[in-house]
Amino acid sequence: MTRDGTRTSHYDFELPVDRIAQQPTARRGDSRLMVVNRSTGEISHKQFSDLEQLIPAGDAIVLNTTRVFRARLLGVRENGTPAEVLLLRPLPDSTWEAMVHPGGKLKPGRTVHVADGMEVEIVSTTERRTRVVKLNTSLPIDEAIEKYGHVPLPPYITRADQPADVDRYQTVYANESGSVAAPTAGLHFTPEMLDALAAKGVKRADLLLHVGAGTFKPVEVEHPADHVMHEESYTLPSRTADILNETRASGGKIWAVGTTSVRTLESAIGDDGVFQEKSADTRIFIRPPYEFRAIDRLITNFHMPRSTLIMLVAAFAGYDLTMRAYQEAVAERYRLYSYGDAMVIVGD
Repeated sequence: MTRDGTRTSHYDFELPVDRIAQQPTARRGDSRLMVVNRSTGEISHKQFSDLEQLIPAGDAIVLNTTRVFRARLLGVRENGTPAEVLLLRPLPDSTWEAMVHPGGKLKPGRTVHVADGMEVEIVSTTERRTRVVKLNTSLPIDEAIEKYGHVPLPPYITRADQPADVDRYQTVYANESGSVAAPTAGLHFTPEMLDALAAKGVKRADLLLHVGAGTFKPVEVEHPADHVMHEESYTLPSRTADILNETRASGGKIWAVGTTSVRTLESAIGDDGVFQEKSADTRIFIRPPYEFRAIDRLITNFHMPRSTLIMLVAAFAGYDLTMRAYQEAVAERYRLYSYGDAMVIVGD
C-alpha cells in the first residue's frame, strides 16, 4: 500500500515508551538538534546550541510569546472522589470554558472542591462537550488560579507536576498569559542564545497565539479533511509585520519557531504576500499538500503519531522525509515530545 500522507494512518510510527521525555534536560538548551534538509534529503545530528551557526545575519526568527497559566485544577466531587478541571479560556460573567474529568459525572449543577476558598461549579455543557464552569472564590480569579492551579503538563507526561515545571514548561520570552500548553520548540532557547543571535544580526519578530488543549487532540478520522480543527486566537503586531516584510524584501529567510508560529504566520499573511498587523481566530489545518507562503525554515519538536502537528511538519518537509526523520529519531534515541529534543528543517 502506498503511503503519501493523505490518510491519518500514514502518520503512525513505532515509539518505545522510554523515548517520551518525562523531564526536561538538566540545563535549558542542552537538547539535541536534528537537521533535516528538505532540498537534499540529508539528515544530520547536532546540539541545539549549534542552531546559532545555522541562522545567517539578516534572517528573522519568529517567537510566540504566549505564557502558560496554571490551568489544571485538581479537586474532589461531592462524594469525595477525585476530579479534574482544565481551564481553556475565560468567558463573560466570570465563567470559563473547561475540560473536565470524569466527564460523565461532572454534569451541570455538580461542584468540584479544589481547596478551602475555591470551588468550581459546573454550569452547562457546550456543543463540543466541554463545560462552562464558574470559579467560586474569595480571591481575585487570577490570584486563585495562580494559588490553587497546577502546571498543565501534557497527558503523555505521566508524573505529577513539580516546582521546576513552573520555570521549565515556559519559554524564557513568555509574556502574555493565556495558553494551556507551551509552544515547546521555544523551550530550548536561553537568554544567552537569543542575545547571541541578535548580536549576529538575526532579527527577532514576536507574535502571540494562545495554545489550546486541542493541540494534543489526535486526528481520529481516516481522512484528515474530516477532522474538526480547534480554534485559537492570535495577534500579529505591526512591528512584527514590518520586520518580516523588511526581511523578505532584503532577501532574508523567515525561521518559524514552532508550529504555533507557523499557524499564525500562514493565517495572517495577505493574499499579496505582505504581512500586516492582525488579530483574529484561526482554524487553519496545515497538511499535505499545502503551499507555504509565510515561512522559509521551521524549528520544531517531535510530535505524536496521528497529530495535526506531525502533519504540518510533513507538509513543510515532505511526507517521506518527515517519516524517515522520525524513524531515525527513534533509532538514534532522541527524546520526543514537549520536553524532548528539537528538529530544524532547512533547504528550499
